[in-house]
Parts: sequence; C-alpha cells; structure tokens
Amino acid sequence: MSELIGSLAYFGLFLTLGTFALAREANRRLGREVFNPLLWSTILCCMVLLATGTDFETYYAGGADLLDRLITPATICLAIPLYRQFELLKRNTGAVLAGCAAGVLAHMLGCLLMLVLFRLDGPQYITLLPKSITTAIGKSLSEELGGYPAITMATIMITGIFGAVASPSLLRLFHVTDPVAQGLAIGTASHAAGTSRAVELGDVQGAASSLAIVVAGLLTVAAAPLFAGLA
Repeated sequence: MSELIGSLAYFGLFLTLGTFALAREANRRLGREVFNPLLWSTILCCMVLLATGTDFETYYAGGADLLDRLITPATICLAIPLYRQFELLKRNTGAVLAGCAAGVLAHMLGCLLMLVLFRLDGPQYITLLPKSITTAIGKSLSEELGGYPAITMATIMITGIFGAVASPSLLRLFHVTDPVAQGLAIGTASHAAGTSRAVELGDVQGAASSLAIVVAGLLTVAAAPLFAGLA
C-alpha cells in the first residue's frame, strides 16, 4: 500500500487539504470548539498514514512540502489585521510589551520547572524553550542552542493546536474580556496556529495576536540563551 501511495503525485497535498476540508465542515455543522479543523485534520492525516503504512518522508515528498513552504508567507499575511488596528495597538504599547514579556517569562519559568521536576538533560530542556514561538524562528533557535529541532517542531505544533482549541474556553474561565488582552494571550502562548483562532474571535484579537507573535518571538530569542545556560 505504501508503495502505491508513494507513486501518487501530490498524495500528501490532497490528503492534507481533504482532511482539513472535512474537519472544517464538521466544525461548521457542529459548532463546537473541540472540533477545531486544525486538530482534527492532523488526527485524520495521522490515521490515514498509519492505516496505509506510509512514512512521513513519503507523505512530505508527496506535496506536503509545498504547504510547509507556505508557513512563513502565511505568517507574514497575519500582518494585515495588525495594519488595520495599528492605531489601537499603538495606544496600548505598554500593555502589549508587558503582556508579551509576562507570557514569555511564564513560559521560560515553566520550562525551567520541567527541567527540575522531570530531570531533563540539557538538550531536552533546550528543545522546549522555543515551543511557544512560530516555526520560522523556533526551529533555528533550537538548533543553534543545541536542542533537537525535529522535536521542537513537534512541540510547536502541539502548543499551537492546543492554543487554537482551548484558548476561547480558557479566556472565559479566567474572565479575560478585553479584546487586546485576549489577542496578546493567544499570540504569546500559541503563535500562528493560535492566531488563526484569534482572527475568528475578532479583528482586534487577530491584530493583537499577530503583534504578539513578533514581540514574543524577539523576546524569546533574547531570553532563551540566558535560560539555556541554566541547564
């Protein structure tokens, strides 16, 4: 089966787009946050690959690499809502910086806590440090600091999907109602994947989340080497 699939042109591309379309339709019909298209398209893709015995390399070479190349341009496109809400965010510069700094610090301290509790070795600990920033930055940062880039990519994906699925419920749980605060929380914690959900919540949330990706990414690049030295 895997040999047959490997011979099909753009199998990975059509599998990804097809499962996402199915998951999105299920989300539209059921209207529940747990049926997030990003989450369920990932699960469906994995199920198909496991059922057919297809390895990741075959899937990736079958057109999925084309989608991978679009990650950075897609992230850049998130600047559109940022441009539209620029004046509002400019008036909240202090809140933006404080919110992103608090989020990055909480993330770094959380990784440090895992280092102690689970007795991680240096590379394992470093691998987790970039998990809340976009893949365009996180993979290179992990490699430069001595982590495992492939695992970092996986943790970034898991973090983003969790943020996209759970962020609305968590915002309600902690009574975060201000649109700027909502966007900053989502973007700082779950980068571009979470921002895709923030855009659905509103233009202001999407703009604040887009800005948080950049600010939190820069702060993480600056802070990660310092925390990596604690391993």
